[in-house]
Amino acid sequence: MRFWDASALVPLCLDQPASATARALLREDPAMVAWWGSVLECWSAFARLRRDGVLLVDEEERARTLLRALQDAWTEIQPGEEVRGHAARLLRMHPLRSLDALQLAAALVWAGSPPAGEIVVFDGRLEDAARLEGLTPRP
Repeated sequence: MRFWDASALVPLCLDQPASATARALLREDPAMVAWWGSVLECWSAFARLRRDGVLLVDEEERARTLLRALQDAWTEIQPGEEVRGHAARLLRMHPLRSLDALQLAAALVWAGSPPAGEIVVFDGRLEDAARLEGLTPRP
């Protein structure tokens, strides 16, 4: 089982340079964990790509449908004080944006103490912070 960051979920739903790698990781281990807010982050990415003329409306809808199927199968880490507390500490320790801190905080809640687990991530800053926090970034 691996924790999936939104940066890795988007390539599962759309054809992007990282799609083949993300799909291979999912085939290797189909048990997924994701943060409660990941769906909104992905919707934001899909909408931005549509507004930028990269996606057509029906392509955005297909991406949302694929994401819904993934969401129905994954284990979801819910918001709460533990996640917020981790995120606050992460913001002080690493050069992360708030949503990235929440993603990593959710991964840390899932990974336990000391953290043990893999995070699938295609964001360099988040990958570095995850490694420093004791997670194993993939790919």
